[in-house]
Amino acid sequence: MDADAYLLSCLRYIELNPVRAGMVNAPDAYAWSSHRCSGEGRANRLVTPHAIYLALGADESRRLEAYRALFRPHFDAEALAAIRLEVQQNQPVGSPRFLDTTERMTGQRREPKPRGRPRKPTAAEGEMVTSQEGLTLD
Repeated sequence: MDADAYLLSCLRYIELNPVRAGMVNAPDAYAWSSHRCSGEGRANRLVTPHAIYLALGADESRRLEAYRALFRPHFDAEALAAIRLEVQQNQPVGSPRFLDTTERMTGQRREPKPRGRPRKPTAAEGEMVTSQEGLTLD
């Protein structure tokens, strides 16, 4: 994941999953969420704050308020769809530059693929169509 651009969006996505699923009314109500640590300041030995999280505020009070503010608006539907597609396809989440860098490093295509099979060209698109008997059809 391109942390600089997408870390906070991914944290929102993950911590709002139980809310969207109707399991809880707020992210801090889910037992396995790190929201209580990041948004309320409760100690959790399993959570190590990321530098981007730490940059949200000059002190803990401001940082906690800034983090909680991320959860006030509804999650952007377009951002939600993009993250879901990337997660489903086991693709990294990030900017085009980040995707290009990971593609060069791994030698693998690193961008979400469109859903479904590739469309076959039709005769109307200028392709010759051959029947199973080997006859060329117009």
